[in-house]
Amino acid sequence: LYKLYQHYRFLEGQIAILYVCGFASNVLFGLVSSSLVDRLGRKKSCVLFSLTYSICCLVKLSRDYLVLAVGRVLGGLSTALLFSAFEAWYVHEHVERYDFPSEWIAVTFSRAAFWNNPVAPFMVSIPFLVLSGFFAVKNWDENYGTKRAFSKSCGDGLKCLLSDRRVLLLGTIQALYESVIYIFIFLWTPVLDPHGAPLGIVFSAFMGASALGSSLYRLAVSRRYRLQPV
Repeated sequence: LYKLYQHYRFLEGQIAILYVCGFASNVLFGLVSSSLVDRLGRKKSCVLFSLTYSICCLVKLSRDYLVLAVGRVLGGLSTALLFSAFEAWYVHEHVERYDFPSEWIAVTFSRAAFWNNPVAPFMVSIPFLVLSGFFAVKNWDENYGTKRAFSKSCGDGLKCLLSDRRVLLLGTIQALYESVIYIFIFLWTPVLDPHGAPLGIVFSAFMGASALGSSLYRLAVSRRYRLQPV
């Protein structure tokens, strides 16, 4: 993505602003995504993700800075939906509809993380996004969360955050980790590019390492080793 913006001859500061637009959008939409998903329906929210991220990919064809910024905002919305709607739909179906063992959930998420890492280029991803939306429309049943007022939902979340020290610490650790990751995502390309590093191979190595990590996690929590996150 950095190389694409660089190809459009934007300065490093301008590229940084585009990145910040995406991250800030993800934060803002993350606040309302759970309420939106519960009200709209999880299946419809998954289909909405397919639509918004397809548009996000398409606008990358534009060299207009404002259009690219709008695309980053749509990307933030899509990311918020990706990490709320799909998991919520799946957990409801797993537990409520089919009554599968709860320990299978971790295995499913681990496998999803493994296959999610080798990411295709943006334009090539669009048909798969459309296909996933079509598959959800044709094959998934709808399910809903508890419909609560947005103010109450935020209030309950803040109350839980402040009343339980473990939740506050976990949230702080997650925020620090994500901050480091986002800084790394922005910087690795301009740091390596001047040295002639093959960026495609480097990125593939990152994705391979991520897939390896999810595989090791699945192995660690298996019946053979029974390691726990604690």
